[in-house]
Amino acid sequence: MLFNSPHFLLFLPVVWALYVLLKHRYQNILLLLASYFFYGCWDWRFLGLLWVSTIVDFISGIAMVRYGSKRLLFLIVSLATNLGILGTFKYFDFFTQSAAGMLETLGLQPDFVTLGLVLPVGISFYTFQTMAYSIDVYRGRQKPTTNLLHFAIYVAYFPQLVAGPIERTQHLLPQIKNKRTVRSSDIFAGIQLCIMGYFKKVFIADGVGSLVDRSCALYDALSATGLLITAYLFALQIYGDFSGYSDIARGVSRFFGIRLRVNFAQPYLSSNITEFWCRWHISLSAWLRDYLYIPLGGNRKGKFRTYLNNFLTMLLGGLWHGASWNFVIWGGMHGSYLTTHKASLRGEKVELNAPPRKMIAFLKWSLGCLLTFNLVCLTWIFFRAESLSQASSFIFGLLTLKSGEVSSQLAFAYLIFYGSATLLLDSLCYFQQSELPFQNKCPPIVRGLAYAVMLFLVVSVGENHAPPFIYFQF
Repeated sequence: MLFNSPHFLLFLPVVWALYVLLKHRYQNILLLLASYFFYGCWDWRFLGLLWVSTIVDFISGIAMVRYGSKRLLFLIVSLATNLGILGTFKYFDFFTQSAAGMLETLGLQPDFVTLGLVLPVGISFYTFQTMAYSIDVYRGRQKPTTNLLHFAIYVAYFPQLVAGPIERTQHLLPQIKNKRTVRSSDIFAGIQLCIMGYFKKVFIADGVGSLVDRSCALYDALSATGLLITAYLFALQIYGDFSGYSDIARGVSRFFGIRLRVNFAQPYLSSNITEFWCRWHISLSAWLRDYLYIPLGGNRKGKFRTYLNNFLTMLLGGLWHGASWNFVIWGGMHGSYLTTHKASLRGEKVELNAPPRKMIAFLKWSLGCLLTFNLVCLTWIFFRAESLSQASSFIFGLLTLKSGEVSSQLAFAYLIFYGSATLLLDSLCYFQQSELPFQNKCPPIVRGLAYAVMLFLVVSVGENHAPPFIYFQF
């Protein structure tokens, strides 16, 4: 079931109407049943995998405390189960095909088995979420829950189940456990977040998506200018698509009195690559830092190990996105960017500072944003390309200033139109340091008119069909 489908627009009001009439325990039962129904609409068979992760991690958490001397064993059981499921469905064919390709270059003819399994939607997200719980219990940072209903909701909570944010136990589980009150402020904030999310997804992402698809299909006929504009348009598409989902998820969750963490904070207004990863897919960045970068040694074992740990973390973060060498290269490029930037800082910390006010600082910030955006767009080529050869041809065409047969005038017009809409929305949030572009201090008539215009554009300009969110494939 898609957020941008008629089915969801019927599903949500029905669930919410029942929810506000029920007491806390029955609200939780409703949330769990609604979450399983929501996920089962894709393929009910994958509910079994969700249940396995839920039961194994629930029992493992309790066992780690009850049998403290063997807590490492139960952590291994939890991690092996989750990574085993993820590895089988997402990476088995990738690694066997890669191994076969390497052996073929040596003149051998391997006959490896491939499974051809369908990737369960959202498996990477809920797997990381349940693993975080088990690791935190093992470290003693989280007491295991003894209520299976609460834990099952934590794993399957439908607003963020299939594409995040990746929630932490300490943030989400107490909100599930404790009684909730749905206030009018939650409803208003939820409506605003949903409108902004649908505007990003339906109007911006889907608006440029069809042109990006056509341009990528004809990339051999595009000039260097056309290739560059296509890369910029995809940057708008993936940001609008993914941050739009996160906004809708957070907005829908507010209707139930539950707050999800911010997952995007105007990432294209970052003046360096480290700041970019503090603003893009924040929940994944924090997960990789806490459960991969720091266990590898973080910055505690010298400069070389710090740089190596940064690079390995991003390399594995790229592989998390998909079983493809394109994603490995994408992660490796970001790892190289981060390593280079960390080396240039000479130990200084990067902070999310307030927006620049003075002219010199503003110009310096603008140049940093421009450079960072172009570096990120270069990596998006590998993220979007269907193969390494396509990505290589795309970049070769850019570097050689290739001439082309297909006009890029329409694509340029799209870039100006949708780019301006994205920049305006993000600038309002950035310079007000707010998650919403139109705050309460804005006159109600202005705020209402602005959201009415956004909603009108979603309804009138949006696609007739409902393209799935890009990150569902991860």
